[in-house]
Amino acid sequence: MTDILIHKSGQIGHITLNRPKALNALTYQMCLDIEIALDDWANDDAVKMVLIDAAGEKAFCAGGDIQEMYDTAKAGDFDYGRRFWADEYRMNAKLANFPKPFVALMQGFTMGGGVGVSCHGSHRVVCETSQIAMPECSIGLVPDVGGSLLLARAPGFLGEYLGTTASRMDAGDAIYAGFADYYIPFSEWPVLTETLIETGDWEAIDRAGQPAPASKLKEMQPQIDHHFSAVDMLSFCNMLDGSDWCNKVEKTLRRNSPISVSCTMELIRRVRGFTRIEDALNMEYRFTYRSASDGDFAEGIRAAIIDKDRNPQWKHTSLEAVNLMQISKMLQPLGANALKL
Repeated sequence: MTDILIHKSGQIGHITLNRPKALNALTYQMCLDIEIALDDWANDDAVKMVLIDAAGEKAFCAGGDIQEMYDTAKAGDFDYGRRFWADEYRMNAKLANFPKPFVALMQGFTMGGGVGVSCHGSHRVVCETSQIAMPECSIGLVPDVGGSLLLARAPGFLGEYLGTTASRMDAGDAIYAGFADYYIPFSEWPVLTETLIETGDWEAIDRAGQPAPASKLKEMQPQIDHHFSAVDMLSFCNMLDGSDWCNKVEKTLRRNSPISVSCTMELIRRVRGFTRIEDALNMEYRFTYRSASDGDFAEGIRAAIIDKDRNPQWKHTSLEAVNLMQISKMLQPLGANALKL
């Protein structure tokens, strides 16, 4: 079975992620294939718009296929992962800057790399099953694929909360946080897709949109802003007041990689001053480039995906054990190895 289906259909360029048993996780080749399609369609007058969707009901895309990244990193080869990320980020930038309407239909899980091939589009559609998240801190990474820019643009300090806790957003939350635009029930997607194929009329999405469910994040915004406005994670920890909300958030944070959580807060603060996705990707790459050699990436993957013991042995024993110098080291410029887009 082909992992990805790419073809012109009627008035549109149509991309379908086709690995439903693997929750449509992105392989390296899938990233390259999407980039080729974007290059081909950008100046093709026969293509009025691009639509990306996915097979199955469980997931649009649950993230990147990182088995080979883990295998190579464990063997001491960090170049494969660095090359994967560099090429993926280049594709993410082309998608974000695509000159035509780009529609994404995001059912079920849309996480990590899945966000990178959908949430930078112009017309982002969610439904009653949508669960969107940037879960990188739980595996020793930071929000990447341009996700740091989306988080930085979220209301208030919501980006810091979502990025460090890896909390999932339902349809209402995703729209409120700026990761999606339209709520359309999943059962209506086949008819919408056929309309787009036949007409290339992206305004059909506007007509199909329905009121989104209420956002739980919006209700939590005052608490989130109060605590996540802290200058860094150490200050955040000192602000914890023993409330049920604080205890729940703290428990989540302390499960994740301390260096990833600390760098994520700093990353989002830096990216908040950017307007271009290229600048965000460059900043993200500083961390991901070092994530296996100097960070917790290999151990995070082992605990979550390989051995599945959920008992990672992070390099830092706690959030308090991470200092500013260590954060700066993970995010310092890469010199000749900097991301080239």
